[in-house]
Amino acid sequence: MRSSAVVSGALAVLLLVLVAVDFQPLLSLDRSVAESLHRSAVAEPGLTHLNRVLSDWVWDPWTMRALITAAVVVLWWRRERLLALWLVGASLAAAAVQQGMKAAVDRNRPSWTDPVDSAHYAAFPSGHALTAALTCALLLWVLALHWRETWRGWSVLAVTAVVSVVGVGWTRVYLGVHWPSDVVAGWLLGWCGAAVAIITYRKYGRNADRRDAQRDTP
Repeated sequence: MRSSAVVSGALAVLLLVLVAVDFQPLLSLDRSVAESLHRSAVAEPGLTHLNRVLSDWVWDPWTMRALITAAVVVLWWRRERLLALWLVGASLAAAAVQQGMKAAVDRNRPSWTDPVDSAHYAAFPSGHALTAALTCALLLWVLALHWRETWRGWSVLAVTAVVSVVGVGWTRVYLGVHWPSDVVAGWLLGWCGAAVAIITYRKYGRNADRRDAQRDTP
């Protein structure tokens, strides 16, 4: 887990540097992929509408935050309050990193004469991709802590999480509101944030949560 956090963080920083210095091979690849997908989006309005529904509703960052909120409520009710606060802290920290990087890089989004969707703020990194990766990783971790050994639906949830993370990245590029490297950076940062949260909780939080639960038990 620690090595994956380091690797994903380092790759995200590398992408940030390449984007910041206008590394032309990366920018050319971004442009080539984005233009190809945009042509498809313009030519297939039905598929474009489906991608907009998935991006703006099913996998929207606010949908992901609602899932985290639900998990926090359940954990709080179960008296695992430190773990609940850990989820809140990880989500807030990831949002702060995302906004800080957007402000620092200030990358323009793709611009089209015939856009099929629109988005605000800077492009790098993709907030949709980052939030989905972070949320899905954290929720799978929490579920694994409690029910992995007894619940048969675990594999279904794991596949759903992977499809959601990959899918939301696809929709953002397909709809022409992000470059591919924005999405990859979002995935890397989301996973890195989740991994750091898991590592730190294992080191500092687990025993404290157990003590609190025992103290609250009549």
